[in-house]
Amino acid sequence: MSKKLSANTIDLLNRPTIVQSAAVGGKKEGEGPLGSYFDIINEDSLFGEDTWEKAESTMQKTVVNKALEKANLKSTDMDFIFAGDLLNQCIGSSYGLRDLDIPFIGLYGACSTMAESLTMASIFADNGLANYAMAVTSSHFCTAERQFRFPLEYGGQRTPTAQWTATASGAAIVAPNGDGPFVKSVTIGKIRDFGITDVNNMGAAMAPAAYYTIKTHLEDTATQPSDYDLILTGDLGQVGTDLLIDLLMRDNIDISKQHNDCGLLLYDLEKQDVHAGGSGCGCSASTLCGYILPKMRQGKLNNILFIATGALMSTTSVQQNQSIPGIAHCLNISTQR
Repeated sequence: MSKKLSANTIDLLNRPTIVQSAAVGGKKEGEGPLGSYFDIINEDSLFGEDTWEKAESTMQKTVVNKALEKANLKSTDMDFIFAGDLLNQCIGSSYGLRDLDIPFIGLYGACSTMAESLTMASIFADNGLANYAMAVTSSHFCTAERQFRFPLEYGGQRTPTAQWTATASGAAIVAPNGDGPFVKSVTIGKIRDFGITDVNNMGAAMAPAAYYTIKTHLEDTATQPSDYDLILTGDLGQVGTDLLIDLLMRDNIDISKQHNDCGLLLYDLEKQDVHAGGSGCGCSASTLCGYILPKMRQGKLNNILFIATGALMSTTSVQQNQSIPGIAHCLNISTQR
């Protein structure tokens, strides 16, 4: 059974296992530093469909089927699937997964959705509610631009603080038992809003939430940054990363030696025109599922914190010039039970 350590942090006493994972990406992601780590790269951003939204749904279905294939499992083996995306009413997930006939729990955590879905899958597995549970999310550059900013045809100029929404998807299968990596604990974040209103500056909007969650996790688990091989944030990009490190340093918490960010790993900032880095649900999901978890299985990483961050605005709140609330959830994943 899981045990609460604090208002935010839960110790998963049975140490559920991430038995398998998969990552799917688009052409730009395939050209980046992590391109070779994706299970599938599709050169066609439409994934054979006639709309961007259908393409994102196809991408999610593809990554789920790939994860099942790698784990030698069928969709009927899954007890629950936790999924979400950036689209209104999470249609990327609901339309993409409707034919799989798996009990579905839709989530919205914006770009924090991979940490949120993996947290829920792990808690269900830890408490005997699922023999197998899957966490999955996705994002698509074209669907996100159309919904939150401007249609691509508009040709608007992107600001230096803007980030590139990844066309990518990640899926992870969690079970109560296995050989690892193990989910040891989770810290569920609180909403933090520092008054940022610029939809092209997601890093600044999300950094305070990442600061709160990392600080809380370290305090609740009586650990320090040096206890971890890697402290990986979701998609703060360069702007948010600098802010996060500065905020933590004010509390004498130095994560600079252990920290990296999925938004900085996924793309080459010098060679690819992504400005401040990558973003989107699929950014942290594909980096974790395609790059980090395999490294853990290979013994190249042993103990990590994965903190996916999200900006909880909507198209309506942006039009009303409301500030952008941030959220961040954290999982401690280890090769040691």
